[in-house]
Amino acid sequence: MHTLAHRRPTLIALVLAGLTFVDGRPAPEFLAGVLAAMPLFYLLFGAFRSELRRPGVLAGQLAGLVGFAAVALSAVLLDGATALLVLAAGWLGHAVWDAVHYARARVVPRPWSEWCGVFDACGALALLLAVAVTG
Repeated sequence: MHTLAHRRPTLIALVLAGLTFVDGRPAPEFLAGVLAAMPLFYLLFGAFRSELRRPGVLAGQLAGLVGFAAVALSAVLLDGATALLVLAAGWLGHAVWDAVHYARARVVPRPWSEWCGVFDACGALALLLAVAVTG
């Protein structure tokens, strides 16, 4: 049986998420920038691991980059709860993106997609909680 102590990437993500979102006041511009930058790591890992040469992989990674950047830009152009909801959707979408990469064991190392997915899901939850608290 695996416990949280045996899931180091998950444990690291939970600690980092706690430190990042503990104040309950997410900074939309910062979180939008992080959302837009996250796919760049996948491109870097993919290039380093020669995964981008596989058929369709580079196109898929570039589509992710454009999609997440578009969500991030949309959030920056919006205000208040709407911006936070768009960001939450983007962060949750990236958690799903991580889960797909984890399941396929491609492009990025599995520990990376594990910790990133947990961190992204925590970020989405923190954003939704901020909307619920602020109305």
